[in-house]
Amino acid sequence: MKVAFVSLGCAKNLVNTEQMMALTRAAGHTVTGEPEGADIAVLNTCGFIDSAKSEAIQNILELAALKDQGKLGKLLVTGCLSQRYQDELTKEMPEVDGVMGTGSYTDIVSALEELAAGGHPRRFGDISRTDEDGERLVTTPSYTAFLKIAEGCDNRCAFCIIPYLRGRYRSRTMEALLEEARALADRGVKELIVIAQDITRYGIDLYHKQMLAELLNELCKLPFHWIRLHYLYPDILGDDLIEVIARQPKIVKYIDIPLQHSNDRILKAMNRHTTNAQIRALLGKLRERIPGVVLRTSLICGLPGEGEAEFEELCQFLRESAIERAGIFQFSPEEGTPAAEMEDQVDPDVAQRRVELLVELQSRVMDHWNEQRLGETMEVLCEGFDPDMGCYAGRTYADSVDVDNHVYFTAAGLIPAGEFVNVRITGTQDGDLTGEIEE
Repeated sequence: MKVAFVSLGCAKNLVNTEQMMALTRAAGHTVTGEPEGADIAVLNTCGFIDSAKSEAIQNILELAALKDQGKLGKLLVTGCLSQRYQDELTKEMPEVDGVMGTGSYTDIVSALEELAAGGHPRRFGDISRTDEDGERLVTTPSYTAFLKIAEGCDNRCAFCIIPYLRGRYRSRTMEALLEEARALADRGVKELIVIAQDITRYGIDLYHKQMLAELLNELCKLPFHWIRLHYLYPDILGDDLIEVIARQPKIVKYIDIPLQHSNDRILKAMNRHTTNAQIRALLGKLRERIPGVVLRTSLICGLPGEGEAEFEELCQFLRESAIERAGIFQFSPEEGTPAAEMEDQVDPDVAQRRVELLVELQSRVMDHWNEQRLGETMEVLCEGFDPDMGCYAGRTYADSVDVDNHVYFTAAGLIPAGEFVNVRITGTQDGDLTGEIEE
């Protein structure tokens, strides 16, 4: 049987897709990334916010069109969208032949076999008791891979649906993580990206204390060149962990801290556990203890109750903190979350305008940082030749995969993808850096 896998959403979802691909291949089936000509397509969806839901539905419709044309056999939808809309999905979209939730990724083979036999599988296991270990068919470039150290979330932010879709926070064991990391290193992975919904809380459920610092020290003993961290929550980002990040040269000095806002009243409404003063103190400490650190965050505009004063405070915070990287999002009232039921909902057009203003402000912060790089020589991970740009493309420590910008550089010879090179920065272009390789 030929099975095509399509993964949407975050890197954590991609890891689940890679696990399903490995199980499918181990069962003797052919695995592909191209739905056309496949017996079954597996669409692993995101259902986090409206834009993600729209993308998932659009992909379902595109795969359904292939079915209608006789170019695809059947369609199995998995992931957060199916977990969230277990009944609605098959009722409203008859194109879907089977569904699986986020608690049932390891049931992929039996679901595929049921589909092939003419059935309509429904698999919805316990979302707080999943097997996160086992083989993966890694789909990222050979030099980069994700290491998911935990699943679920206990933070219960008022705007967020993830705990309802992914279950309680549960760490993987140190032994399993190090075994997987060694296998990735043996395969030639040079950039290891440590991920979870909240990596800061790693180990608390298993070992009754924060264990991320210990895990990172062990990972740094393996032959990775870069170790990148997503996401560090501000409320328990303590001195021990900061010291490890500062001391270990393999850990890139790039810290992704989801702050969401800066106004105390809005932060409290979000059920966040920090204040404006605490956030500012933490950012100051990070800049002092980790020279050259690049900060990334996510911010939400338009939470219920956010008025002009609260928004202006957020703008002022971004100007003063000069956070180098920021994802700006419009509040999405997700059914089932406390924020969706709050009073004083902000008009969506007003929220969208605030997003645009904050994006413009953030672009100026980023442009200033880029201009300061002119004349510097920076280490760049080459990701290959970009035919549209007519030169090579890569990333510095300040740019994570898929979410940040690039460095476009020229070189006299052939530079393989995955090679680290030194690039002298000579210019900027639409938020990206440009330069030339230093021989």
